[in-house]
Amino acid sequence: MKLATLKNNTRDGQLVVVNRTLTQAVVVNDIASTLQAALDNWVDIAPQLENVYQALNNGELTNTLAFEQAECESPLPRAYQWADGSAYVNHVELVRKARNAEMPETFWTDPLMYQGGSDAFIGPRDDINVASEDFGIDFESEVAVITDDVPMGASPEQAASHIKLLMLVNDVSLRNLIPGELAKGFGFFASKPSSAFSPVAVTPDELGQAWDGKKLHLPLITHLNSDLFGKPNCGVDMTFDFPTIVAHAAQTRPLSAGCVIGSGTISNYDRSVGSSCLAEIRMLEIIADGKPSTPFMSFGDSVRIEMLDEDGLSIFGAIDQKVVEYKAS
Repeated sequence: MKLATLKNNTRDGQLVVVNRTLTQAVVVNDIASTLQAALDNWVDIAPQLENVYQALNNGELTNTLAFEQAECESPLPRAYQWADGSAYVNHVELVRKARNAEMPETFWTDPLMYQGGSDAFIGPRDDINVASEDFGIDFESEVAVITDDVPMGASPEQAASHIKLLMLVNDVSLRNLIPGELAKGFGFFASKPSSAFSPVAVTPDELGQAWDGKKLHLPLITHLNSDLFGKPNCGVDMTFDFPTIVAHAAQTRPLSAGCVIGSGTISNYDRSVGSSCLAEIRMLEIIADGKPSTPFMSFGDSVRIEMLDEDGLSIFGAIDQKVVEYKAS
């Protein structure tokens, strides 16, 4: 099934069930008013939402409304946990190579992960507000999963059963702030502002054979200012699959229902398919030419992130955002 959250002047928005073609939706207040409420009692709530989803797709409901992606919050407008991995180690290897840094062998066996800010995600069609272009504004096109309650110490095999929804991510990064923060030895903070997620979150069964229980085997398509920027396949060159990175997150703590775990920037060794962030292109330029020639984003630039099924239909809807100058009121 497909679920979305509409803006309604509250912090957590209004949960709706969306049809398969992303054209119609129905409010389900009698079942769950928010996605977090549904996740808190997923075993009981999910079958009820699934019944509404099937009826919606069959044209059996009269209380429907037109589904507008521009009216959506991120599926979880705020979450108890947002942890982003770096499952595509070739991307990390490339970044380190560009600055002549050796990569420890443990990077291939122990996932990288950072804990991001989850109290204020931005909507998939909301502007990206940044105070200065000097910060080095970048997008990162990713896939994320949402879990129910995951016990501490869960194995990857156990973690797989706790993945309940998938969605797309724009993990906005301020690249020029990252080196100074990492030099302090305490990780990202100011360099990672609010992230945005796709209009719709979907259950794994919606993905058919493209989801094997561990990886999503479809291209993630990114456009920068309407030009195709990249379409790497999410199932290719993924060193750590989703059950592995969920289990890594739960190694020393339980994860609460509504926990969001990201894949990190999608990246393939086949560079002909393009990239999912500007930093990767710049690293390739440094390796080839000794310096980058592609700039980071400027005010007025836009990014669109989307995934299509085998019939060319949008699965999650599109993240479509413009960078604007933030001015404090």
